[in-house]
Amino acid sequence: MAAKRRLTIERTYAATLDEIWALWSTKDGIESWWGPVGFGITVQSMDLKAGGKLVYIMAPTAPDTLAFMKSSGMPIEVECKLTFTEVEAPRRLAYTTLTDFIPGVQAYEVETLLELEAAGGQVRMLLTFDAMHDDEWTGRMQEGRESELGKLDALLALRA
Repeated sequence: MAAKRRLTIERTYAATLDEIWALWSTKDGIESWWGPVGFGITVQSMDLKAGGKLVYIMAPTAPDTLAFMKSSGMPIEVECKLTFTEVEAPRRLAYTTLTDFIPGVQAYEVETLLELEAAGGQVRMLLTFDAMHDDEWTGRMQEGRESELGKLDALLALRA
């Protein structure tokens, strides 16, 4: 079986490991920045342990995003389900996401790995995730992750 194609995004933040970890591992943290620009997140439930689940609703908050979702035949609100596969506070978090919202595509899982490392008063973050079923959706995923991390960048800049 061929290895899955993976993508990686790297960021460095002027923050502590605990600050970055809390933004990835708490209800308040997740709701403060997750989701691409134009979307909001509401955490329904969270059990932060290997085998535990995170369930949240992602919904558009911008009119153009809402229009895109309608024109693409996608649901307006998407219930997202993650299963944590590794939780090593405050350095490593791995999870699978059930991708079950794409019209005409059978549901499948996408693996994501967050790695955090403190160095010289900063935190280096590596976010590695599986490519999706085709190049178009992989591009959308990459753009979405970059957009989402832009929200995290802005949030952390406000705290500095």
